[in-house]
Amino acid sequence: MKQFLFSTLLILPILVTAQMIGGPDRTPGEGEGPYDRLIIRGVTMIDGTGGPARGPVDIVVEKNKIVDVVSVGIPKIEIDKTKRPKIGNGKTKEIDAKGKFIMPGIIDLHVHTGGDPKAPEAEYVYKLWLAHGITTVRGVPTGDLEWSLTERERSAKNQIVAPRIISFHRPGSGKEWKGRKILTPQDAKEWVQYAKKKGVDGLKVGSYRPEIMKALLDEANSLGLGSTAHLAQSGVAQMNALDAARLGLTSMTHFYGLFEAMYDNHDIQPFPLDINYGDEQDRFGQVARQWNMVTPGSEKWNALLDEFLALDFYINPTMTIYSAGRDVMAARNADWMSKYALPTQLDFYAPSRLSHGAYWFDWTTEDEVAWRNFYHVWMQFLNEYKNRGGKVTVGSDSGFIYNLYGFGTVNELEMLQEAGFHPLEVIRAATLHSAEEIFKPLKRPIEYGVIREGLLADMIILDENPIQNMKVLYGTGAVRLNDETGKPERVGGVEYTIKDGIVYDAKKLLQDVENMVKKQKEERGGSK
Repeated sequence: MKQFLFSTLLILPILVTAQMIGGPDRTPGEGEGPYDRLIIRGVTMIDGTGGPARGPVDIVVEKNKIVDVVSVGIPKIEIDKTKRPKIGNGKTKEIDAKGKFIMPGIIDLHVHTGGDPKAPEAEYVYKLWLAHGITTVRGVPTGDLEWSLTERERSAKNQIVAPRIISFHRPGSGKEWKGRKILTPQDAKEWVQYAKKKGVDGLKVGSYRPEIMKALLDEANSLGLGSTAHLAQSGVAQMNALDAARLGLTSMTHFYGLFEAMYDNHDIQPFPLDINYGDEQDRFGQVARQWNMVTPGSEKWNALLDEFLALDFYINPTMTIYSAGRDVMAARNADWMSKYALPTQLDFYAPSRLSHGAYWFDWTTEDEVAWRNFYHVWMQFLNEYKNRGGKVTVGSDSGFIYNLYGFGTVNELEMLQEAGFHPLEVIRAATLHSAEEIFKPLKRPIEYGVIREGLLADMIILDENPIQNMKVLYGTGAVRLNDETGKPERVGGVEYTIKDGIVYDAKKLLQDVENMVKKQKEERGGSK
């Protein structure tokens, strides 16, 4: 789902984010710290590597770095206080986390920061992300080039309440590029050099013709820039996922180009003869009809898995963004919509030929069955790739198709579990493996993504175990029957999000979002 015009995507002008309002300066009381010494006491730790939970441990943070992880006892046995790290000198904060769980901050590798008309203020989106424990996002892009780089720097300095931001951009973007088109390999190289000079972290490419794609990727790889691709159906016939990976693409997002690389009996999808790709119900309804064009376990299937693995290719599937296609009523009426979705965001989701991803013009049971079948095959491929050692990472693309920021990311975790990932593999995908995708082009070790001495203090504290139930990561928590009262209650939700050693009260962040929604409703003169 894209937020700007691009010739291969056929997306309407309503998606442009030029009127985005940046995050306001962080005020006193918005996050505490960083501290000379922060000690999280007696917590059960899920470290992000895929290893089992262990505890109780005390985790010591100095400023923005984890400096010590100390085992302080045995489960269900009173902690020996002599083993505990000391408070020390300077400003110290202690968090009593007995009975609680901690994991690395979630990394979402496919985001956009709202925009006019759906969510004009970035603060709304930033706080939803942080409230769900998302401490790093990769914008593809978050907004226009100059704006997003400014927001990235403000976040890096913790001047705003926002996750750290990795800034990827489409070739040809940037005010100083002056609207020049990428028409030749030389144009491609010059834009990548321009982007590098501007400080861009990587490229979000489309399904360019081979000579342009090669020039873009050669230059990006030589300059240490990352790359990911949405291989749009309008160009995938000449650039599928395998074609792009062979040219040096380091990761793909969505599924476009994946199925096309292993069709049994076709080279392109046999669309209906009257299809119009500009009609979004055609676009999103027909793509799911690929589900029976590939054969799991076939020679082509296995060859693609093997070659991706050999190329150390990352797959960032963003399954969540299409999940409404298999049950639109459930997505439209999700628990969080009434309290946390802005009225303007709900308007954007509603069926419309102007809003991107609002393609429910005449959505049918047959369409939903096609998507369910499509997911079965897609999920099987992702699980097999993971089982062979391939890296599958986490992205959400929220803000479209009834997916709300933060909530959509948690849904992606649930869908990875549905695909066959063990919950520890899911958490690893959202932390370690996503961090590795960020740092791969830089050719240096990760700086966050695992709870480990020497890494940045990006962590989440919860009072429920996310391994047992991913739903406790949702801001709305999970519903559980209280057998003492005989009534259902909400449990879970992130308690604290720690980014760069700064401790944010996740419940307060959600309250801020709820207040923004209430304010917009009042301005409209009612509850709509």
